[in-house]
Amino acid sequence: MEQSRARESAAEPWQVAACGTGVYGTGEDAPGADLPGSRAYGAARVPEQVRGEHTHCDPQGSGAGEGAGPGQVRRHSVRGQILAALRGALVSGSLVPGEVYSAPVLGERFGVSATPVREAMQQLAQEGAVEVVPNRGFRVARRSAGELAELAEVRALIEVPVMLRLARTVPSDLWDGLRPVADATATAAALGDRAGYAECDRAFHRALLALSGNQQLVMVADDLHRRSQWPLVSAPALSRADLIADAAEHAALLEALTAGDLPAVQSLVQGHFTGGPGRRPAR
Repeated sequence: MEQSRARESAAEPWQVAACGTGVYGTGEDAPGADLPGSRAYGAARVPEQVRGEHTHCDPQGSGAGEGAGPGQVRRHSVRGQILAALRGALVSGSLVPGEVYSAPVLGERFGVSATPVREAMQQLAQEGAVEVVPNRGFRVARRSAGELAELAEVRALIEVPVMLRLARTVPSDLWDGLRPVADATATAAALGDRAGYAECDRAFHRALLALSGNQQLVMVADDLHRRSQWPLVSAPALSRADLIADAAEHAALLEALTAGDLPAVQSLVQGHFTGGPGRRPAR
């Protein structure tokens, strides 16, 4: 029965969105890092040039990943493409918490062998998104509201003091350079694109924290952020209105940072993570 559900779920039209920030990616598995000033939203399908292959780099001069159309994910690594698609499916809810998914079935869906799918799933297992089910596949982890609240608390403990320090030390003109990143979140929110918003949201926070000059902090915070975006079993998916409200906080935060308004910065960042009255914690 679970194998049947895996096949049905694998047939869903998963899509992976990329936030075109241009410079704030954290490695080859950061979707959109190679799309300056653009936003790509296309079916999570492996480009024809590398379909069925298991490579981690583009052969010299092959052109794979260059000029990809809207129906392709612009990436050089098959594993990276699959990982990005699966992460998008986690955020969108296409990968259902509690369900078991088979690497061969998913590989068939993506038009690749089971190997890169299995490796991508192993990465997700290390991140806590799925758990290995011997001889069957991978079960999507179930999370509680308590876990989400714990993640929000840890993120606030890390990012609030960093943002306050940056508000005191970063020249105002540098904040203006981040407005396109905040605008990208607003665009994804207006479209109601949850997977695309998740990528743009993380890109915005990475861009802010990168000004600290502490790359380890950026990586740790980004990992916590990614984990906080996985949906809860019992909670409804974030609505378009939720996304728009969340994106508006990014714009307000930039205004406060530019003005050096420390109380406003602290209130906005803390509220962004823990949620204000009637709001869920940021994801």
